[in-house]
Amino acid sequence: MKRIVWFLAAAMLLGVFAIADRVEAQKTKGKTRAASTKHLMKGLIGANCGALKKDLDAEKLDWNEITLHAAMLNEAGHLLMDDGRCPDGEWAKAAKALQAQSAAVLAAAEKDDAASAKAAFAELTAQSC
Repeated sequence: MKRIVWFLAAAMLLGVFAIADRVEAQKTKGKTRAASTKHLMKGLIGANCGALKKDLDAEKLDWNEITLHAAMLNEAGHLLMDDGRCPDGEWAKAAKALQAQSAAVLAAAEKDDAASAKAAFAELTAQSC
């Protein structure tokens, strides 16, 4: 019984260290640039994702605004992979999904295709968030 308790305690301790390491990784600064992953997520991705959702939910779609926010999200997907900011494979997968799905929103916007833009945005949030 003592072995099981010690094993569970050790496993929990390792889990805490793994979570702490991941949280710290999410704050990773670039090697040469000041913006941390945390700052990019809040200031660039969060802001533009929220704005794009609002744009796509509007009664009258403003394709210029949709294109602006989708383009910023696409760039953010590249920034997350650049300069040593990407902390692990899961983040890399999400950043690549952000790139691909924001490009799909842009392609739909070029055609003024609301249904495709909304579908691509739904995939963007499902795959990259």
